[in-house]
Amino acid sequence: MIDFFNNFYIYFIMKEKFIKSTFILLIGGLLTKILGMIIKIIMSRLVGTEGLGVYMMILPTFSLFIGISQFGMPVAISKLVAEDRKNNRKIFSSVLPIIIAVNIILIAVIILIAPTLANRFLHNSNTYLGILAIALVIPFTSISSICRSYFFGKERMIPHVVSNLVEDVARLILMIVFVPFFIEKGIKYAVCFIVLSNIISEALSIVVLFLFLPKNVNITKNDLRPSRSYMRECLSIGIPNTTGRLIGSFGYFLEPIILSSVLIMVGYNSSFITREYGILSGYVMPLLLLPSFFTLAISQALLPVVSREYSLKRYDSVKKKIRLAISFSLLIGVAVTILFVVFPQIFLKVIYNTNEGVSYMRVLAPVCLFQYIQSPLAFSLDAMGKSKVSMIATTLGVITRTVLLFILSLFKIGLWGLIIAISVNVFVVTFYEIKKVRGFLS
Repeated sequence: MIDFFNNFYIYFIMKEKFIKSTFILLIGGLLTKILGMIIKIIMSRLVGTEGLGVYMMILPTFSLFIGISQFGMPVAISKLVAEDRKNNRKIFSSVLPIIIAVNIILIAVIILIAPTLANRFLHNSNTYLGILAIALVIPFTSISSICRSYFFGKERMIPHVVSNLVEDVARLILMIVFVPFFIEKGIKYAVCFIVLSNIISEALSIVVLFLFLPKNVNITKNDLRPSRSYMRECLSIGIPNTTGRLIGSFGYFLEPIILSSVLIMVGYNSSFITREYGILSGYVMPLLLLPSFFTLAISQALLPVVSREYSLKRYDSVKKKIRLAISFSLLIGVAVTILFVVFPQIFLKVIYNTNEGVSYMRVLAPVCLFQYIQSPLAFSLDAMGKSKVSMIATTLGVITRTVLLFILSLFKIGLWGLIIAISVNVFVVTFYEIKKVRGFLS
C-alpha cells in the first residue's frame, strides 16, 4: 500500500507537470479567493449595501475595459511561449506597442463617455468618479497580465501565485486604512478609491513578477525591435480571443443598463434596482462562483499543456488532459452546489452577515455547476488555436441573455428575469463548447 502511494505521488505529482501546476495554482487560488472574500466582506460592511450596489454597477464597465485593454495578448504570449518556437524576448517587444496603443485609445474613450454612462445609462451619478478611475487603472492591469502570461507559458506557477497574494494583501490594507476616511466624504469617493487602489496593488504585482524573471540574460537590440511577423501571429490569436471577451464583457456591461432602464419603465424605483442588483451581484454570484478559483487553476495549467500537445498532434493526450480538467472541476462543483442549495442562509450570514439572496442562491446553484466546466473548455479551445469558436459561443450566449433579459424584465418579475437569462446563457455556451471540443478531437 505504501509503495502504491509512493508510485502515485512520483507519477502524478513529480512527473505529471499538469497536475503539479494545478496543485500550485489551486493552493494559490484558494488563498487569493479567501483574501478576495475578506476584501469583499470588509468592503460591503464599510460602504454598505448601497455602496456595494454602486460598485457592482461599475464593475461590468471595469471588466469590459480590462478585457479590451489586454487585447488577447496574455493568451497569445502563453501559447507561443509554451510552444517554444520563438524568441520570447522578441514576443514581448512585439506585444508592447499593441498594448500601449490600445490603452491610450481606451483612456480617451473612458474620459469622453463617463458622464453619459453614469447619468443616462446607469442612472446613478455616484458611479461617475469610479468610471473615470478605470482609465488610470487599465494600463497597470494590462502590463501585469502580459507579465503573468510568460510564466504560464513556461509552466512556472509560483510567480503568479506570489504576485496575486501581494496584490490582494495590498488591496486589503488600502481598503481598511483609507475607505473609512473616504466614506465620510460620500459613497462616490469611497467607490472611486476602491477602483483606484488597483493601481498600487497591480504595480506591486508587476514588481514581484519582475523579480522572478531570469537573471543575467543577454538582451540584444534585435530582441527589443518589434517583429511584424510576431505581431501578426499574436494578433491572429489575440483578436478572436479579445472579440469573444469583448462580446461577453459588453453583454455584462449592458446588463445593469437594460435591467435598470426596463425595470424603471415598468414601475420599479432606482433604489430597489440598485439594492437587489447589489444583493445578486455582490453577495449571491461571488458565493456561487467561489469554485471558480479551482476551475481557473485547472484551466491556467491546462493551456500550455494543450498548446504543446496539440501542436505536436498528440490528440489522445489532449483528450486525456481535458477530461481530467473537467472531472476535477465537477468534483468540487457538485459538492459546493449541494451545500449552496441546502444551506444558502448559513453562507450568506457567516460571510456577509445578511439573509438577503437565499432564494436567488437556491435557483442559481445547480445552474452554476455547468458554469464551472466552461473555463477548462474555453482555455482548451484557445490552446488549440480555436478562439473563434469561443467567440461564437460567447456571442450566442450574450445574444440569448440580452434578449431574454429585456423581454422578461417587462413582465414585472424584478430580478428574476435576469436570473432566468443568466441560466439560459450558461446552458447555451457550455453545450456549444462541449460539442465543438469533441468535434476537433474526434
